[in-house]
Amino acid sequence: MTAWIQNLKLGGLAAAALLACLATALFVVSAQAKPTPTANARTAALQKGVDGLVATGVPGAILFVRDGNSSLRLAAGFGDLGHKTPMNAGDHYKIASLTKTYTAAVVLQLVAEGKLRLSDSIERWVPGLVPNGGKITIRELLNHTSGLAEFDTDPRYLKPYLSGDFGYYWAPRKLVQMGVSHAPLFPPGVTKQTHYANTNYVLLGLAVEAATGNSIGAELRNRIFRPLHLDGTSYQTKPGLPSPYAHGYLVVSKPPATDVTGLSPSLSPASGAVVSTAEDVADFYRALLSGHVVRPDLLRAMKTTVLTGKPVDFVGQRYGLGLALFPTSCGDAFGHNGVVPGYITYAFSSGDGSRQAVLMVNLDSGSFPRAAGPRFFQLLVKAFCSRT
Repeated sequence: MTAWIQNLKLGGLAAAALLACLATALFVVSAQAKPTPTANARTAALQKGVDGLVATGVPGAILFVRDGNSSLRLAAGFGDLGHKTPMNAGDHYKIASLTKTYTAAVVLQLVAEGKLRLSDSIERWVPGLVPNGGKITIRELLNHTSGLAEFDTDPRYLKPYLSGDFGYYWAPRKLVQMGVSHAPLFPPGVTKQTHYANTNYVLLGLAVEAATGNSIGAELRNRIFRPLHLDGTSYQTKPGLPSPYAHGYLVVSKPPATDVTGLSPSLSPASGAVVSTAEDVADFYRALLSGHVVRPDLLRAMKTTVLTGKPVDFVGQRYGLGLALFPTSCGDAFGHNGVVPGYITYAFSSGDGSRQAVLMVNLDSGSFPRAAGPRFFQLLVKAFCSRT
């Protein structure tokens, strides 16, 4: 989750209340999720869930579900409210913080090649940028135990966009400087719980660039997107999405929602700038969890988790090296959640990647109608837990 929504619309307490509501929904509906009797009945039930989610007031939704070799591609509502263009299950969208798993995979490939070490300090690779950087390791950035503060709670971060300059570019180093201008929340390496911060992953992007001599976008393309044939996936550096795409919407203070698709991806570079499709997202997580992206011992490290902090995470949610773990009644789901202005998306996969659900709506959680949160998680867990 990104914390900027708290400042922009809800305020911290209201945002925390919303997230608590969503957390409750996750666990209540997980106990209710049951297999549907036939493939046709399962498809109809899930399509009804997608339609019901849109009926709560979100513009549109995409659901991709996979169980073994069986896949469902479902959509409802509008991908473009202005032109009343229906949402398509193959539309591109901003996957937000799911990007962190992709960035983590690149880092761990470099670890396997001996170009980085999990024990390396960030000072070694990005000298002079982070106070106490000599005591903050790559591992602590990956699992959010660095203690670093979040840059997107700083009022300077939103100022250009609130004034209407959607294309304003934030250099990654400037984002980090905003984050580290605030006192750390705890000393690095305190592993009882995490403090989720985009600052950590922007730093990891800079470390990748220092270790390889290439941009994080080039490394993602050459190491992840091309080898896995993720043809609908890209790392964006300029405003705009590949066609066809779902427009993203935000309710700033009161309806109607504003189209914020054109916001600069520099808002969250290595932490959230990937654009993809729901099926490509599922393909990536299946490849990762089935052992086709990082070395087996490093995949185990990714899945070794610590309890996430409060108040913006789910009760029982845990975080590893770029992978989150979500408890459900049908077993642990690995994946990630992501929120950027205009979009919210979750990717759930079983530990081996054989069973998956990816759900996106083109309205961020800070703009959700009251009924949308419970419906979102009811559908997500039902899709993940139901079997063909």
